[in-house]
Amino acid sequence: MASTTTLLAWGMLSYRDAYEVAGQLKYGRAAIKWATDYFIKCHVSPNEFYGQVGDFNLDHTFWGRPEDLNMSRPSYKIDTQHPGSDLAGETAAALAAASMVFRTDKPDYATKCLTHARQLYRFASQYRGLYHEAIKGAQQYYESTDYGDELTWAAAWLYKATNESQYLDEAEHHYMKFRLKERPNEFFYNKKVAGVQVLLAQLTGKSEYLETAKAFCDFTVHYQKRTPKGLVYIDKFGTLCHAANVAFVCLQAADTGISASKYRDFAVQQIHYMLGDSGRSFVVGFGKNPPKQAHHAASSCPERPAPCSWEAFHRPGANPQVLKGAVVSGPDENDYYEDNREEYVYNEVTLDYNAGFQSAVAGLRQLLLEKQRH
Repeated sequence: MASTTTLLAWGMLSYRDAYEVAGQLKYGRAAIKWATDYFIKCHVSPNEFYGQVGDFNLDHTFWGRPEDLNMSRPSYKIDTQHPGSDLAGETAAALAAASMVFRTDKPDYATKCLTHARQLYRFASQYRGLYHEAIKGAQQYYESTDYGDELTWAAAWLYKATNESQYLDEAEHHYMKFRLKERPNEFFYNKKVAGVQVLLAQLTGKSEYLETAKAFCDFTVHYQKRTPKGLVYIDKFGTLCHAANVAFVCLQAADTGISASKYRDFAVQQIHYMLGDSGRSFVVGFGKNPPKQAHHAASSCPERPAPCSWEAFHRPGANPQVLKGAVVSGPDENDYYEDNREEYVYNEVTLDYNAGFQSAVAGLRQLLLEKQRH
C-alpha cells in the first residue's frame, strides 16, 4: 500500500497537467489522501507503526463484501523491539512524496505528512530489520528481501520534499553501503533499486546515477524476456504490473533526458498492449473485450441485500459489480490469458498492480499534451 502511494504521488507530481486536463486531479489527490490518512493513523508514536490489520489465513476463508466481514481482525505493528526498516522506509517515502502533492492546496496537511515521514525514516534508519519478521503472515504473501533500497528511497524522497542536504548525503551513503548500483531486473514493491537510481539521477544529475538508470532501461527495452506479442515478461504474478512499472520508471528516465524517444516508444508499446493492442483489453470496464471476472470478492457480489459468499466466487459469468480501471495480473509468457475469477494468476487485482500503470498512463497523456502544445 505504501509503495503504491509513492508511485501514485510520483506520477501526480510529474504529470500534473495530464491529471488536470483529464479532470482527474481531485480524484487522484483523494486517492492519495485516503492512503496517507490511514498511514498517519497507523503511526501511533515516532517508533511505532501498525503495518497489517487482519490475519491472511482467516481472511482467506471469507469471500464477500468487506463491510459484511465480522470476524476477528488482529493488528500487527513494528516497533523498536520488532523493527521493519523496509515498511517504515517505504511509508516515509510515500508520505514525503504525498506532502509535495498537497503543498499548494493543503499546506497544513502537507506539513503533517512530512513530520510523519521524517519520524518514520529515523525509525527505519535507527532500528534495522525486515518487517515480515515482526508481522505474521507477511512473509508468505508480501515478503521483503532487503531494506537497503527502502532506506535509500526514503532519504531521496525526503531530500526532494525538503531540499535538506543531510537527506541526500544519507541517500548516497545508503546507496554505496547497500551496493545499489548493480542493475536490477525489475521494479516493484519489494525491489525499489531502479526507482532509486532514476530518482537520484533526477535529483543530482550525477553521471553515476544517469548511467545506472540507462543500464536498467536499456536492458529492459533490448534484452528483457518478452512474450510473442512484445510484452516484457518479468514474473508470472502481476505480469502487467511489472511491465507497467518498468514503463513508468523508464518514462521518468526519459524525462531526465536519457534516451527519451526510445524509452517513450517502449512505454507506449507496453501500455498499449494492456489497453488493447494485444487483441483485448486487460483493464476492467475499458476497451475491447475487457476482463469480466476479476479475482475481487466485492466485485463478484450481487446487489445488496442478496447475500454474498463462496457461491459468488464459483458462479460462472461476469462480476455483477464492474471494478472500473482495475488492471488484472495478466497473461503468461506466451500471451495466453484466461478470464476466470478462480484463476488468480491471471485475474488477481491489487493496489500495487495498478499504481505504476496509472502513473504511466498519466505520463503518456502528458506527452500527448506536449505534442499538442507544439
